[in-house]
Amino acid sequence: MTIEAPAKLRFLSLEITGRCQLTCPSLCYAGSGPTRGHGSMSDGDWFRTIDQAVALGAEEVQLIGGEPTLHSGFASIAHHALAAGLRVRVYSNLVRIRDEHWELLEQPGVRLATTYHSSVAAEHDAVTGREGSHTATRANIVEAVRRGIALKVAVLDAGDPARAERARTELAALGVRDVHVGKVRAVGNAASAALPSTAELCGRCGDQRAVVLPGGEVAVCEIGRFLTAGSVLDDGLDQVLSGPRWAEASGSVLRRTGPTACHPDCQPSNSDSCDPGKNDPCDPMGYAPAMTGSPAAAVPALL
Repeated sequence: MTIEAPAKLRFLSLEITGRCQLTCPSLCYAGSGPTRGHGSMSDGDWFRTIDQAVALGAEEVQLIGGEPTLHSGFASIAHHALAAGLRVRVYSNLVRIRDEHWELLEQPGVRLATTYHSSVAAEHDAVTGREGSHTATRANIVEAVRRGIALKVAVLDAGDPARAERARTELAALGVRDVHVGKVRAVGNAASAALPSTAELCGRCGDQRAVVLPGGEVAVCEIGRFLTAGSVLDDGLDQVLSGPRWAEASGSVLRRTGPTACHPDCQPSNSDSCDPGKNDPCDPMGYAPAMTGSPAAAVPALL
């Protein structure tokens, strides 16, 4: 039997926990919340996965959740990735950042990302499901800017573009230079009762990138978490990425065509292309005119 070479990997998201202080009942793609756990992966399992990602050519890892800072091993996992020569990106809700976390975020090679839902506290809190979350997140955005930490903020347009624009304008006034306004994807809590569909993906999932979920499952990206292809607890990351299930999962993602079909921030050379808060040409493929395969509207929902 011929063994396929593992897919090339440049960017790996590590969803180290499903626990979060927030519920985001209308849009959390992961269905995270206060009652969710950290999953089956030990710190050692995360370390081993990071080492395997390096061997496959990875250049950057993203620590996500849930809220990654709630995991007791968050700092150790981040430091292990840095010691392995990787860039580290932390996607946090910025509700609470401890002093030791600020010290980590100030390290060379570390970047920070968050989501900001509205310039109006009540609107932001309604989205997150927690009163006071806007005040905390906004204060920590200001603190990150003050500390000179590389910060990217996603603003999700949930059908109110004027509100999204007001939030973007406020962030710019606060000194945030990297803001992206994107569409809410109909996955997780935002999907309601609908089955997940590849039409909600940006067209880069599984393209030199993957995500490892809290239980060890490997999926094509954090948004495409319904397209899994094995577990790093059963096989090495290289085995998963060279297996037929990975080829099938990544092959089911509709791809953009043409040299300008996707914003430069969404090209394979840039590790951010599976950002949950992407904008314009990196919106869900259901909005995209140029793609390979069948039109997005004809794509069946996949479990």
